[in-house]
Amino acid sequence: MSDIPVISIVDDDDSVREALASLMRSAGYIPKVFSSAGDFLNSEYFDETGCLILDVQMPGMTGIELQQHLLASKRTVPIIFISAHDDAQARVRALEAGAVVFLKKPFSDDALLEAINSCFATETGGDDDRRDPGSTSGSA
Repeated sequence: MSDIPVISIVDDDDSVREALASLMRSAGYIPKVFSSAGDFLNSEYFDETGCLILDVQMPGMTGIELQQHLLASKRTVPIIFISAHDDAQARVRALEAGAVVFLKKPFSDDALLEAINSCFATETGGDDDRRDPGSTSGSA
């Protein structure tokens, strides 16, 4: 297994998945992309994922439902939620259930990379800074 973290990206939008995967590669991570929660759960990368970037609203199992499934199965992986919808209820629910960050699309590359750094700081016992940076301009 590589020392380079695997970042799994689950979003039903092809262009978002590819843009985020490109950003992850340029930042030195190994991106794995999935168009649905089910694809992620059934993948060989499920157990290798060091951080999960997860869209809130997707057909089938939503991002919030996937988070609940992971919690129920005692699978802990830092989650960064992304959403094009300003849904305060989903944001509160995701953060209360342990999400590291909830970003509203569009967000900046820097905001996402900072959130990923928080995932790995949390994973290694560093600063457990759960926050909601909200929406910032950017290319994601």
